[in-house]
Amino acid sequence: MIERPPLPPFTFETATQKVRLAEDGWNSRDPDKVSLAYSPDTRWRNRVEFPVGREEVREFLARKWAREHDYRLVKELWAFDGVRIAVRYAYEYRDDVHQWFRAYGNENWEFDSHGLMTARHASINELTITPEQRKLRWPLGSRPKDHPGLSDLGL
Repeated sequence: MIERPPLPPFTFETATQKVRLAEDGWNSRDPDKVSLAYSPDTRWRNRVEFPVGREEVREFLARKWAREHDYRLVKELWAFDGVRIAVRYAYEYRDDVHQWFRAYGNENWEFDSHGLMTARHASINELTITPEQRKLRWPLGSRPKDHPGLSDLGL
């Protein structure tokens, strides 16, 4: 069985690390790589989609990042217990006609003993923004360590 440290039970330090690893993974926009963080039988709720299993998650992510260009995401730990983590996040992207969006959301995660996510429940709101309103500005890929987080950005 694949292990994805840090493993539960989570401490503040390991939960924070798990959140940053998830953020970095999603900012890679690599559905094959990102899907490996989820258990083979993972269950999701994401807006109006309900992927079940790692392969459906991989397909969901491939569709998402094919239409969300210049995607940048910041996640922040909200709460945690032994096997669960709650996060809040914001991400920005543009569509095919160059309209920018910022999405805000909350996620509840549950993990197995190997550190794989078995459940992800997301609630997401989105608004259109102008290019000048963007706050998540860094070269594509992981957020630089010195880039402000959500709280620092007032998000």
